[in-house]
Amino acid sequence: MIGAIDGPTSIFVASRLAPNLLAPIAVAAYSYMSLVPIIQPPLMRLLTTRDERRIRMTYAPRPVSRRALVAFPIIVTVAVGLLVPAATPLIGMLMLGNLLRESRVVDRLSRAAQNEILNTATLFLGITVGSTMNAGSFLTAETLLILALGLLAFALDTVAGLLFGKLLAALSRGKINPLIGAAGISAFPMAGRLAARVAQDEDFENFILMHAMGANTAGQLGSVMAGGVLLALVSGLA
Repeated sequence: MIGAIDGPTSIFVASRLAPNLLAPIAVAAYSYMSLVPIIQPPLMRLLTTRDERRIRMTYAPRPVSRRALVAFPIIVTVAVGLLVPAATPLIGMLMLGNLLRESRVVDRLSRAAQNEILNTATLFLGITVGSTMNAGSFLTAETLLILALGLLAFALDTVAGLLFGKLLAALSRGKINPLIGAAGISAFPMAGRLAARVAQDEDFENFILMHAMGANTAGQLGSVMAGGVLLALVSGLA
């Protein structure tokens, strides 16, 4: 789960499957989230050619109805709940914030969720996780192994996304920039912005930000579903 660079999902899964490893897993997930701009660019340049990074993608925005905006979080929650029940709490909270904002009838709650409630939850999360970080359980070889495996998972996640992006570029005959594959992790919006910046480093007039953000958002949903699948599989084996 660390490889998806999704702190909340990593914490949720660890709390269910390995509460004793919650602290190092949380530290690894959030550490690599901050290291996205350092770890990903070398892999992007290694696995893609200059011509591939210069591919321009068409962007034709279309109006979206208010009904569709409100229906989206509801449909996603129901669909994920049916497919991966174990991921329902995570996807439900993610889509609740989306629904509060897009409904435009609970502005006060929406602003509170984005600011006061979020800040309070983050503070208590930090205190809760930090309270488990005593030297006896944190400064161990197992913690170092988790950090190493997390880095490997993150690198493999990025490589897989780039390779899939290259496949789509070939199938589309050069219409899809493979860099958006690296944005398919849950580090939102850093991964999407980074993919767009690397593309602009090669061609300043190449704007793939919206496409990269789409892949980045999909990565958020995918990481939540992956967490639910992992919980279901491990619980089934147990």
